[in-house]
Amino acid sequence: MVIVDKKIKPDILIVAEGTYPYVKGGVSSWIHSLISGLTEFNFGVLFLGSVEEEYGEIKYKLPDNLTYLSANFIFSDKEKPPPRILNTDPEKIEKVKELHKWFRKMGEKELPEKWQQQKFYIKEVTEEEFLYSREAWNFIADSYFDLAGDVPFIDYFWTVRNIHDPVWRVASVMNNMPETQIIHSPSTGYAGFLSAMARREKGIPFILTEHGIYTRERKIDIVNADWIADRGFFFQKEVGEIDYLKKMWISFFKGIGAFCYDSADIIISLFEDARKLQISLGAPEEKTKVIPNGVKVKNFLNARKKRPATIPPVIGLIGRVVPIKDIKTFIKAMRIVIDRMPEAEGWIVGPTDEDPDYYEECLKLTTAMNLNDKIKFLGFQDLKTIFPRIGLTTLTSISEGMPLVVLESFAAGVPCVTTNVGSCKQLIYGGLNEEDIEIGKAGEVCHVANPGELAENYIKILRDKKLWKTYQKAGIERVEKFYDYEMFLNNYRNIYRSFINGRNSI
Repeated sequence: MVIVDKKIKPDILIVAEGTYPYVKGGVSSWIHSLISGLTEFNFGVLFLGSVEEEYGEIKYKLPDNLTYLSANFIFSDKEKPPPRILNTDPEKIEKVKELHKWFRKMGEKELPEKWQQQKFYIKEVTEEEFLYSREAWNFIADSYFDLAGDVPFIDYFWTVRNIHDPVWRVASVMNNMPETQIIHSPSTGYAGFLSAMARREKGIPFILTEHGIYTRERKIDIVNADWIADRGFFFQKEVGEIDYLKKMWISFFKGIGAFCYDSADIIISLFEDARKLQISLGAPEEKTKVIPNGVKVKNFLNARKKRPATIPPVIGLIGRVVPIKDIKTFIKAMRIVIDRMPEAEGWIVGPTDEDPDYYEECLKLTTAMNLNDKIKFLGFQDLKTIFPRIGLTTLTSISEGMPLVVLESFAAGVPCVTTNVGSCKQLIYGGLNEEDIEIGKAGEVCHVANPGELAENYIKILRDKKLWKTYQKAGIERVEKFYDYEMFLNNYRNIYRSFINGRNSI
């Protein structure tokens, strides 16, 4: 579904999986700031979502240099061919069987050329043949008895269908993809798969920027998911063993990640530890590069000036109310804080509609801990009005890339307490170089899922004005010196120009 088409060929096409422009914050904010800041380029956005009903209205004022936007829903039943029983050439399904085996082996070898190209999914084996042919049914049934006989067949059947069918959908999206000089994906996954196919088939330079490491984040999601049936008997499993159906999903995303790394011209991470992790997952080291995020420090100067003389006893968790942000650990930490600082409050600032079930669980936990008058779910807010009213910013996430909210907090003069995920330790303690380390700490970093440790640090900082001021000063100095928005823009400007001018150099 084309939303914007100004009939101007975009210089850069961003493939956004589940983010911009339908979701606020995080990667979406990064995409919006990139497009808005690099006005000398025309951009297109190809949005990939699950089903249309999960997304509302566009959440951003679209920049003038966004010349193309389409929304594509790769899990939607509306896009499927109508069901019918059919027969097809068994050799076609043998190729699907080989593809399934490649994903199952987690992409340990390069994806064979026939599966790198759109025509395989559009012409050689159609989505209809994969979904409805007797031969496809036999392939799934045979592989079930060979590989997964201890799980219910219906669960195995739908897992195989749901893993593979979106690949056909992604391939079909390429039919209407606009011409572009560069394709840029902020993740591997389905967005990266489409970008990698475009690189292989159309020769379009492919830039990959990973904010978090997609395969690792999907593994966390999948291991903790209750939407994948886990019916194995307890005595059949070793402690910590992952259900076979979950292993299938994990292997699938690892395989896609390997294909993306093989295909990308540049593989960008936000901090050094992430670059090392990419290399450990198969990214060729010579392709990798670190480009930190940046924020418009000047936009937060007024918020800094509006800070009161006293430290507000308010801890603000700024992020989406979703499991990966581990809001429940924050709620538990606040119970400890309130017992010792009755005047304190916890504000949860971020969208609550992405995972309604999890939001409801958080509300129930808040009630169960008798915190309804102390924890506020504020939804999405203008952070420039929030920062002067809080004493600390916190993240209790179990996974992050380089969270912009930490940099924005520093720019607004607010210290941070986070879990030890992503680049948080580098941002709070310094780590880019010796000069950065010498600036000192701008807050504290805690273990994941440790409400006691978080609470101790919240209390320690809020009660010690001298310490708070020291952390504030370090945060301001660090963001102004190393994470300014213009530095971030210039890094991408130079990369885009390199490919547009044909130098193809990182």
